[in-house]
Amino acid sequence: MEHDVTPSDDWHIKEELAERMIPLIGGLNRERDVVTSLHGHRLLGLSTTGIIEVHERVAQLGHRRLELTDTLAVLEALRTIGPGAASLDVARLVEGHAASGRGLIEYLREELAPALGAEPTEPVDVVLYGFGRIGRLLARILIAHKGGGSGLRLRAIVVRKGAENDLVKRASLLLRDSVHGRFEGTVDVDEVNAQIIANGSRIQLIHSDDPGTIDYTAYGIHDAIVVDNTGRWRDEEGLSRHLRSTGVARVLLTAPGKGGLKNIVHGINDSTITPDDRILSAASCTTNAITPVLAAMNEAYGIVRGHVETVHSFTNDQNLIDNFHKGDRRGRSAVLNMVITETGAAKAVARALPELAGRLTGSAIRVPTPDVSLAVLHLTLENPATRDEVNDYLRRASLHSRLRQQIDYVESPEVVSTDFVGSHRAGIVDGLATIANERDVVLYVWYDNEYGYSCQVVRVIEVMAGSHPVVLPARREVRLHADALV
Repeated sequence: MEHDVTPSDDWHIKEELAERMIPLIGGLNRERDVVTSLHGHRLLGLSTTGIIEVHERVAQLGHRRLELTDTLAVLEALRTIGPGAASLDVARLVEGHAASGRGLIEYLREELAPALGAEPTEPVDVVLYGFGRIGRLLARILIAHKGGGSGLRLRAIVVRKGAENDLVKRASLLLRDSVHGRFEGTVDVDEVNAQIIANGSRIQLIHSDDPGTIDYTAYGIHDAIVVDNTGRWRDEEGLSRHLRSTGVARVLLTAPGKGGLKNIVHGINDSTITPDDRILSAASCTTNAITPVLAAMNEAYGIVRGHVETVHSFTNDQNLIDNFHKGDRRGRSAVLNMVITETGAAKAVARALPELAGRLTGSAIRVPTPDVSLAVLHLTLENPATRDEVNDYLRRASLHSRLRQQIDYVESPEVVSTDFVGSHRAGIVDGLATIANERDVVLYVWYDNEYGYSCQVVRVIEVMAGSHPVVLPARREVRLHADALV
C-alpha cells in the first residue's frame, strides 16, 4: 500500500540529508581550504536546521528552488575530485550542471579546473591592535575562516594591561557576547605563554601602550597586517607608528581615516588598493552600509542630492548614566535617551564614491539599543522611478550584481532591528518601507553596525593580503543599471 509523505516525514528526510552534508562541508574546508555557499550564503558551520533554512531563504529571495538532494550530490562529488583552495557556490554549480547535459563529475572537473591541483597559498599573519567590540568580532570571523590555514591567520592581540587576570578576562569576552551570543567552539588560555587558544588557534596576547615598540618577530610573526581597532590614531602620521615595530608590513584602521588616508569600502573602491598602500582605512560602519546602496541608485537613476539620517545604536563612547562628556549631548545616559549627534558618514561617502561629492548631507540619532542601526536615505533622482521599480531593482542587485556581498534585501511586515544581528551584508534594504514619488525616493537600510561592518573589514584584509580564494563558478559581472539586471 502506498502512503503519502507527511510533513513530519518530509522534515525527517530533510534532516537526514542535511546531517550527511555537515562532515562533507567541514572536511572540504579543513582538508582542501574549500568554502562552500549557496548564492553567497555560507554553509560552513551551519547546523542541520541552519542548512535547511538557508535552502528556504535563497528560494524566498527569488532564486530557483534548490533541492537538498542536489546540494548533497554536488558536495559528495566535490569530495571525490578534491579541488584546491576555492570559494564554491554550490547552488550555481547545481544550476550549471542541470543546463550542461553532462555527467556531474565531468561537469565539475571542467568548471572547477582553475582550482584543481592548486597549491595552498602562504598564510598571512594578522594582528589585532585593540580588542573591543570590533576587535573581538574580527577575531571570531578570522578564527571561523581558518580552514586549512592557507589564508588569513590571526596571530596576536595587542591591548593595554588591564588587570592581573587580564588574559582570562579577554578570553571570557571572546567566549561570551551579550549581543552576538556564545563563541562557536572552545576558548581556553595558556597562562604560561600568555596565549588564548580558540578552536585550536594559539593567539598571543601582547601588552603595549605604544604601537611602535613591539617586536612581533619574537612571537614568530612576520610581515603582518596590523588592524588598529582603537581609533586612537586616524591619520597616516599616527598610524605609521605601527610600521616602526618589527614584523609589520601593513596597517588597516577600522574607523574613518583622516587627511589623505585612503578610505576603502569593499565592493566600491577596493580595486584601488595597491601593494604600495601600506596604511588604509576601512571607513565607518555607516559609510559601508549606505555607499553600496547609493552607488546602485546613482548608476541606475542618478542622484541629484540626498540626506542621510542614521538611527544608530549607542556605542562605547557614550555614558551609561549622566556624566561629564567632552562631546555635546553624549554625556546623557545612552540607555535612557535618544541623542542627536553628528555623523561624517554622508561626507565620507565621497571618499569612496567621488561622483557623489557635495551631493549629500547627514545627521544622526543615537538610540537605546546595543546593536543594529538604520539609515534613512532621502534621495532626489535625475530619472523618475516607482516604488515597485526601485524595489525590484535593489532586490535583483542583491542577487546578481557586483554588490551582492554588500547589499541585501528583505520584504517582511514583521522584521525589527534584532532580526539583523549577525548579518554578513553591509546593509539590508527594507523593501516594504520604500517610498517613491517620481524623483523623490526614501530608502530604509538596516545594518549590523558591528558584525556586518566586521565582515566588510575582513574582506578588505583579504584584498590587502591577496588571500581570497578563487571564486567558482566565475561570477558574471553585471552592470548595476536597472535595465541590465535580468
